[in-house]
Amino acid sequence: MDWKTLQGLLSGVNKYSTAFGRIWLSVVFVFRVLVYVVAAERVWGDEQKDFDCNTRQPGCTNVCYDHFFPVSHIRLWALQLIFVTCPSLLVIMHVAYREDREKKNREKNGENCPKLYSNTGKKHGGLWWTYLLSLFFKLVIEILFLYLLHKMWDSFDLPRLVKCTNVDPCPNTVDCYIARPTEKRVFTYFMVGASSICIILTICEIFYLIFKRVVQRARKWRKSTKRSVSYSKASTCHCHIKSEEKDNKSQPRYVA
Repeated sequence: MDWKTLQGLLSGVNKYSTAFGRIWLSVVFVFRVLVYVVAAERVWGDEQKDFDCNTRQPGCTNVCYDHFFPVSHIRLWALQLIFVTCPSLLVIMHVAYREDREKKNREKNGENCPKLYSNTGKKHGGLWWTYLLSLFFKLVIEILFLYLLHKMWDSFDLPRLVKCTNVDPCPNTVDCYIARPTEKRVFTYFMVGASSICIILTICEIFYLIFKRVVQRARKWRKSTKRSVSYSKASTCHCHIKSEEKDNKSQPRYVA
């Protein structure tokens, strides 16, 4: 996997992200992708080779390993990182679509024609909904992968000893030992903690976007209300002046 290419694509999201989004991206690349590439792959590289069982029954070790590790932690984390960063590409695609529309509009109507968008990267209209939808996708993916990680091994903890019972072709109960369980446990908790921080940041960003949108709508509503009130007052005063002029004209004039 070329992580540099993925980082180059997602770095463009920083231009359109909020402060929470920039922190989220930093956490993903520093505490997840970098740790995954530098350390986690090496720690989990010997998981199947050093999965030792107290039997020499052909095929038993492989079957027991597949029973307790249907999906490797390291491969599950790789899928999680890919899926959790893909929703951010929706924002880049939407901005690219806006820029393409703006370019076609200039080619068709000239360089001095009115712009379709005041700022193609500004989060308003459809882009705001795209950004909010990408955050919900991230949140669902993070929670789903944490649930899978917990469900497959009943917890985030890794035992030193696992017992393989009633699994063909293993005879009776077979004891199997995981290689470097303490080191793997530490990295598992670290990755789960980093994922939890990303979930918190995503939730904060969702509430921030919604709160900011509500405040903007409230300000617009107040401005429109003030304009309508001032207009009604002005029209009332104008009508009152006209009525006074009519009354003055209708009054009889006395000549001395």
